[in-house]
Amino acid sequence: MIRDGRPYPPADIEQFELLPGVTSACRALVQAGFVLVVVTNQPDIARGALAPGTVEHLHRQLADVLPIAGAYVCPHDDDDGCSCRKPSPGLLLRAAGDLGIDLAQSVMVGDRWRDVEAGKRAGCRTVFIDAGYSERPPVGQDLSVSSLAEAADWIISKSEDSTPKRRVRFPRRDESDTGR
Repeated sequence: MIRDGRPYPPADIEQFELLPGVTSACRALVQAGFVLVVVTNQPDIARGALAPGTVEHLHRQLADVLPIAGAYVCPHDDDDGCSCRKPSPGLLLRAAGDLGIDLAQSVMVGDRWRDVEAGKRAGCRTVFIDAGYSERPPVGQDLSVSSLAEAADWIISKSEDSTPKRRVRFPRRDESDTGR
């Protein structure tokens, strides 16, 4: 949900919705040999505005409709100083360790500057999906697009001549980063 030009997480499953084209883009990536991983900041957990169980439930629902290999959540706020909150690469490093992902052969896809920065710090290529939010834009991404479908097309085209499989993370509307 978007308010005042900024994205906010759904409070419950009734508010959760996938953006148009996400399902088909994710399926195309998996068919091309990619592993999909969600990495998400959820500072509303630290703020007491969102229960951890709600986030877990949303991720289970997401896994029921999308072919994701895992979901990694940072429940901290900016002032907590953790290594998992994007733009730090902690969640990406943990997913790479857990799932055997080569981050140098990976693509981080996101709709926030923090996503792009985390991907760069982890050594991934980065794709920014410009959703038109009223906030600081990323700097130095490999590609900017307006949808996951465009990102998936580019990722697949870049990997066709390459034998290593790429790993990708896709953005979700329930990704929160309201603490700037």
